[in-house]
Amino acid sequence: MLCQAGRSAFAEQETMTQPVPHKSEGHRKRLREKFLSGGLSGFHDYEIIELLLTLGTPRRDCKDAAKAALKRFKTLQGVFEASINELCEIDGIGKTNVFGIKLIPAAAERYLEKKVVGSLALNNAGALFDYMYGSMSGKDRECFKVLFLDAKNRVISVDTLFEGTLTASAVYPREVVHAALDHRAAAVIFAHNHPSGDPDPSEADIDITRRLVFACMTMGITVHEHLVIGNGCYFSFADCGHISRMRREFENAGRAAAE
Repeated sequence: MLCQAGRSAFAEQETMTQPVPHKSEGHRKRLREKFLSGGLSGFHDYEIIELLLTLGTPRRDCKDAAKAALKRFKTLQGVFEASINELCEIDGIGKTNVFGIKLIPAAAERYLEKKVVGSLALNNAGALFDYMYGSMSGKDRECFKVLFLDAKNRVISVDTLFEGTLTASAVYPREVVHAALDHRAAAVIFAHNHPSGDPDPSEADIDITRRLVFACMTMGITVHEHLVIGNGCYFSFADCGHISRMRREFENAGRAAAE
């Protein structure tokens, strides 16, 4: 009789200590199953944000916080590009659960970079633009990237060499050449973003590109391209004939000096 009572008390205590499912647990499960079965197709943008917030929020509903973030930053891209401090101003988003939102663009950038490094840059323009656009678009400061290529035009490395203000980057040809020599690069591709979203090059962009082409050619380094990344679009110095024209200017200047 005592043993029976003892078992009943233990069973009752065990039941009391079981975790009580929180009200959003079923909703989260449905979101995860929906993603695993069909990817993000059919997801609302706020549901994507909600799913990311749950990575660092084990027992709290994240739907309202996700909707508030989307309302403040307007688009999913805007949420991803918001600073940690800005995101933490949203009720329900803090230093712990913000990491899911910041992880995705960082992981995507690394993934795209890995697709580019080791590839034939001139034969993989799509992957090149995807990486550049993914890593540079939407930023409120200009940044200047250089892809260093070997003699077979395979990407050795991608470095961000300069970061500037809203209107300009301080780009120093000497530092670009020095970095290219450090990487033992035979050729380079330049890219920088325009925070305004308009990829048309300024006079300063054209001038610095000419200086870079001249500096690199002096050291036997080929400049293949300079891309200006805008909002969903880009400007190609090579496609518009500027790179070949600048090469001719350098060669003509060399011949004139020799005479």
